[in-house]
Amino acid sequence: MTSEDTSFPNVRHLFRRQLISVLADLRLAIVLLLAIALFSISGTVIEQGQSLEFYQSNYPEHPALFGFLSWKVILVLGLDHVYRTWWFLSLLVLFGTSLTACTFTRQFPALKAARRWSYYTEPRQFQKLALSAELETGSLNSLSQLLEKRRYRVFQEGDTLYARKGIAGRIGPIIVHASMLIILAGSIWGAMTGFIAQEMVPSGETFQVKNIIDAGPWAQPQIPKDWSVKVNRFWIDYTPDGAINQFYSDMSVLDNQGQDVDRQTIYVNKPLRYQGVTFYQTDWGIAAVQVQLNNSPIFQLPMAQLDTGGRGRLWGTWVPTKPDLSEGISLLAKDLQGTLLIYDPKGKLISTLRPGMATEVNGVTLRIKDIIGSTGLQIKADPGIPMVYTGFGLLMVGVMMSYVSHSQIWGLQKGDYFYVGGRTNRAQVAFEREVIEILDQLNEPKSPVEVPTVGVQSLSSQNYIN
Repeated sequence: MTSEDTSFPNVRHLFRRQLISVLADLRLAIVLLLAIALFSISGTVIEQGQSLEFYQSNYPEHPALFGFLSWKVILVLGLDHVYRTWWFLSLLVLFGTSLTACTFTRQFPALKAARRWSYYTEPRQFQKLALSAELETGSLNSLSQLLEKRRYRVFQEGDTLYARKGIAGRIGPIIVHASMLIILAGSIWGAMTGFIAQEMVPSGETFQVKNIIDAGPWAQPQIPKDWSVKVNRFWIDYTPDGAINQFYSDMSVLDNQGQDVDRQTIYVNKPLRYQGVTFYQTDWGIAAVQVQLNNSPIFQLPMAQLDTGGRGRLWGTWVPTKPDLSEGISLLAKDLQGTLLIYDPKGKLISTLRPGMATEVNGVTLRIKDIIGSTGLQIKADPGIPMVYTGFGLLMVGVMMSYVSHSQIWGLQKGDYFYVGGRTNRAQVAFEREVIEILDQLNEPKSPVEVPTVGVQSLSSQNYIN
């Protein structure tokens, strides 16, 4: 083997060490974290998963928002689905790799060093400590007892002593890093396997989740196929002044045989959850109106939302009053409280009706039977959420553990002198007070032992006799 052949492993080893050193650099981790935060904010500000028409109308090219942010820029960069773009996922993976490198190159060695005890055998070693003292009184046994009362773990060998406490403070950063890795893994898993759907379902209808507006590449198994949902009833509670107070949906989850397996009433901030899929109450509308002409069968006409130019919500439909559809009237409604406006073909208001009422129009009796509302649902599945919640729980535990001080104290009995010193990684003032209290207790003079009078007399008599 030539010298060139042996140099390649050395070069690869050197490159690997340099790469790990770069990945474990705290500055790189901070830059990556700031970049992730910045793009996460953009994903919150810019609406995600909307249609092309939405972005074209809200982010035109002339004038572009901030001079550069137009619908084309948003689509090219993937800002309409930030959390599923390759570059955002790459940032998460790179940040996770940096955390892993830092954990193995810094945190684990620091924990290993903290768990390893070492003794100071020379007085000069105490001079390197930020807090040390040289005493003419004291002993290792008395120091050991004082430290054990303060929950130190004491190791003693011959004339040397080592004590420590707060090892949890060294474990805390490792738990913080592990929790952040769990959060990143949960975010990536949710982005790859989750989906978002929207449905507008009339009251009384059964539906399956089909209107997917955003989904990860591995989301198909999460989309429910062996069960469906029925909207048993949708209704709105109004305030005395006519404003909407809350809207509700009584919903049932049905199996393949159409049997109820779960039933709940949902409203805003109280969703339905079933097998990892969550149904949120987000919108409402008017789906149809049931009418009867003279003694005809009751028929249901769909109602469409009209463009009012931002002056409120309004739904309308056309009702034929002749069999050949040559004449008819328009029905308009603005809410589910039941009042409908009837207009002739010339746009003149003929009458107002509520369900159960009737009126004469174009020679026929028009009776309003009912107004059918529809519930607007946003449907989400994110299998990564349990991992994210677990990560945040561990993160809080790790942060609290990181605030625990790791304190170390050494002792040495050398001739007539007794040396004590210590150091800590945080709460320096509290540690100094603790060490000073220990030194004061070691310096306290021992009270003389009082010999009972009877014993003295007995001893004197014995000496005298002898």
